[in-house]
Amino acid sequence: MKTASRTHSRVRVRSAAPQPRKETVVHRPVDGTLKLFTGNANRPIAERIAASLGTTLSEAEVGRFADGEINVAIKENVRGKDCYVVQPTCRPANENLMELLVMVDALRRASAGRITAVMPYFGYARADRKSSPRVPISAKLVANLITESGADRVITVDLHAGQIQGFFDIPLDHIFAMPVFLEHLRSKKLSDVVAVSPDVGGVERARAFAKRLGAGLAIVDKRRPRPNEASIYNVIGEVNGKTAVILDDMVDTGGTLTKVANRIKEMGATRVIAACVHGVLSGSALELVDQSAIEELMVSDSIPLPGGARGKVKVLSIAPLLGEAIRRNHRGESISELFV
Repeated sequence: MKTASRTHSRVRVRSAAPQPRKETVVHRPVDGTLKLFTGNANRPIAERIAASLGTTLSEAEVGRFADGEINVAIKENVRGKDCYVVQPTCRPANENLMELLVMVDALRRASAGRITAVMPYFGYARADRKSSPRVPISAKLVANLITESGADRVITVDLHAGQIQGFFDIPLDHIFAMPVFLEHLRSKKLSDVVAVSPDVGGVERARAFAKRLGAGLAIVDKRRPRPNEASIYNVIGEVNGKTAVILDDMVDTGGTLTKVANRIKEMGATRVIAACVHGVLSGSALELVDQSAIEELMVSDSIPLPGGARGKVKVLSIAPLLGEAIRRNHRGESISELFV
């Protein structure tokens, strides 16, 4: 595989100090033993990851037979190579998951030296436990399928529940998009900021943001009477007269996010900004966001947005972050150092 002459910048996490500092630029393209493949779920992010690594996507055909079955053909030699498959399991989740499994199986049967599934978005993550009788733990099932297909490692971004890491019997690197969102928020030069967790489960994420932004912390007491529907009972913390930044791992229908934003605005927040890593944005989510008190909704490019970013949505790329994680994994360097 030919290596492009482009260089890339090492992705580095800023310190806990609220003031940003200039990043150090290094020039370390990967060597020819790394092969980067992608399915059809989100080719643009795979191309951006390749560019950040100073390489190009490896050649593979991922198509369909006449009856809709997935047909994969790896078009170059991968024997003994370090192979990475970039494939989020976003909408349509079942199609994209199956593409990932078939590609990994094809690489395994082609004698790849090591296979890493790079999943910018891990679907089925919300079914991470038995929340009621006679329901599946789908996240565990998906973990088993990926392992059995032949993957040696998984790299994923901002899991909906941290315990999903334990569902895998292979190594998993859990990447956080926080550095990307922090950089954008710092560029806004916000004052009197409070980080808002939309539920108790997101307190750790909001606390980490608050520490690095030098901001306060607020927590929303939220209940779910049924899936994709939320009721807000109380807001713990001071938001009056402050710029509120709502932090979550994903936004799906937008119902919870917009309810939280409107409640915080009613309680006296001067500005409301939202930062959600995975922009699932199902149904009328974009319309709800546009009609809400949210000034700007930041999402990553882990999931392709139909029609691209529009309205109040701002898409930030996590491709350089994933590229650096891949480069470090390929060279046997620490990935956790990106987040210390």
